[in-house]
Amino acid sequence: MPKILFTDHAGTTREVDAKAGVSIMEAAVQNMIPGIDADCGGACACATCHVYVDEAWMGKLKDKDDMEDSMLDFAEEVQDNSRLSCQILMSDELDGIKVTTPEEQ
Repeated sequence: MPKILFTDHAGTTREVDAKAGVSIMEAAVQNMIPGIDADCGGACACATCHVYVDEAWMGKLKDKDDMEDSMLDFAEEVQDNSRLSCQILMSDELDGIKVTTPEEQ
């Protein structure tokens, strides 16, 4: 089962298992990861699951689509490695992915 390493803005890291096909957001909600609010439930209709993806993993992700890019306009402190965790589906290729939650959603 692929693992996700969530680090909060203060530097605390939590490792969780995620089934292949589950979004990073779903894994965060199921494991009560602080900083992932997921107000829209994964419909890409808010930006409350915003994360920073570790640079080493960016090349393994599918490109953002127009909807995700538009929703990131509503996120706080967007960076080049900002993604909506509801749009990243876990797979064996992403085993060990590292994401950081922003200070505010």
